[in-house]
Amino acid sequence: ADAEMAALIDEIRKPHLEKLNEELAVTESLLYRRGNFNGTFDQLICDALRHELNAEISLSPGFRWGTTVLPGQAVTFEHVMDQTCITYPETYARDMLGNEIKAILEDVADNLFHPDPFYQQGGDMVRVGGMNYICDPTALSGKRISNMTLDNGKLIEANKYYKVAGWATVGSVAPGKPIWEVVSSYLRNQKTVNITNINSPKLRNLGNNPGIVL
Repeated sequence: ADAEMAALIDEIRKPHLEKLNEELAVTESLLYRRGNFNGTFDQLICDALRHELNAEISLSPGFRWGTTVLPGQAVTFEHVMDQTCITYPETYARDMLGNEIKAILEDVADNLFHPDPFYQQGGDMVRVGGMNYICDPTALSGKRISNMTLDNGKLIEANKYYKVAGWATVGSVAPGKPIWEVVSSYLRNQKTVNITNINSPKLRNLGNNPGIVL
């Protein structure tokens, strides 16, 4: 290791250590972000958005970075920061029509699964909370997402409004608190993390594709 660089990092971190080391909750679940469609830390973020912003559905960007937290380990503020620390962290809660929610999912899916590689711009599927759906990556653009339902099994209707919470808005600044404040508040209140439900889609026409991880 580079001793000079390590010393510089320690010096920069020193004023923030008390905050970074704050233990927000203890997890009973393995918390990670590595799937193509979701992960347990993604689900934690989505659950926090729904709970703290009183929303039916939550959307979270498909990032795959951050520290994996083991069962029995404390979830610290630093863990939350290394999962969420970006330059556009503001949250939002707004009413969206069912067909608007579908359009968002279809747009991201086309970015990932377009048959022409020049239109595949990388990333992973937007994570969802409070809803489920079927995804067929082999279908045509605009027809990959179907059977969108709420957690209670009710079909999401195209012309009905739903309260949706999210973060990481591109091209504008959302009005809400940074996502790390929302997740931290949720964890402090919950005290224990136990992920029992992950809102990952059902996939069609992929067979045993080894490149897909839920």
